[in-house]
Amino acid sequence: MMFYLIEYNRPEGRLVTFKVLAESERSKAEELRLEIELDLNRKKIDHKVVLLDAASEAALRRTHGRYFKDLRQILESLRAAVYGYR
Repeated sequence: MMFYLIEYNRPEGRLVTFKVLAESERSKAEELRLEIELDLNRKKIDHKVVLLDAASEAALRRTHGRYFKDLRQILESLRAAVYGYR
């Protein structure tokens, strides 16, 4: 199991920060997440910060793909889901 720290720019649909931390670094990962969130809050920046755990980066990309796609790719995925094509 690994921890993945993600900062995502919501307005732009863009990944800003992606850090991979070992399971043994859970405390460090939580501290980093909090530091980033507090800094963004002070600066009034609308980014989403998440700390996720997954068996692998490939598994994370399958379950949380929205963080790795730009807006165009997200819209294409939605269109495919609604209309059944790509």
